[in-house]
Amino acid sequence: MYRKIITIALVLLIISCSKVPISGRKQVTLVPESELMSMSLVQYKQFLTENPPVSDEVEATKQVKRVGNRIANAVERYLKDNGQSKRVKNYRWEFNLVNQNIVNAWAMPGGKVVVYQGLLPVAQSDAGLAVVMGHEIAHAIARHGNERMTQGILAAAGGVALAVYMREKPAETQALFLGAYGIGAGVGILAFGRNQESEADKLGMVFMAMAGYQPSEAIPFWERMSAGGGGSVPEFLSTHPSHDTRINRIKDWLPNAETYYTSIPN
Repeated sequence: MYRKIITIALVLLIISCSKVPISGRKQVTLVPESELMSMSLVQYKQFLTENPPVSDEVEATKQVKRVGNRIANAVERYLKDNGQSKRVKNYRWEFNLVNQNIVNAWAMPGGKVVVYQGLLPVAQSDAGLAVVMGHEIAHAIARHGNERMTQGILAAAGGVALAVYMREKPAETQALFLGAYGIGAGVGILAFGRNQESEADKLGMVFMAMAGYQPSEAIPFWERMSAGGGGSVPEFLSTHPSHDTRINRIKDWLPNAETYYTSIPN
């Protein structure tokens, strides 16, 4: 019996293994993406009902949609060119700005993205905004939230089948979903762990470069965050890279990201 259980577990592990685009890291994601996109749609609508987005006629909203659509096009182009289009299968991109003075943004499976008004003064420009939107979209494309939910459910389920847990524990599953994606968090781009944050930086720089934004803009953006735009905590107390560590890694990745740069047509 135990041998059968172990065999099934190993089969599931092999089936669920995939590689993150660009970084090539192997990952395990057990939650069906279709389930996550369904949850995303519900939670996104609920969030926007409780936090009405800024009008499409406002220039700041136009900026968010302009930058977001450019990055989305770059993402789809990269994935198509590298045989990974299934990562955005059934994505319906949507970009909204909410009028809250919070230095934050997030993206969910299915291409549902929110930017907070408080982020724009730190971003300063389309390129600065592309740093954050590329980074947040990279989290969704890399399925970091799925990884976090998988870990959370496996820890909470206590041997119960994942599908059974999700069906019988909807409130707990929803809480794991919200925590995995940092939805509504007012702490400033802090939903993910150090390795995932660094991976999202790497992917995001490639995506913004392909969208026509200089990836080198990531350096002054994070310098502005370090200066007080997004708060800071000591690295050993955080699950995220310190600003200095992040900037140093970005400098290391920059030459590669720049090879993807394509200027924006006039």
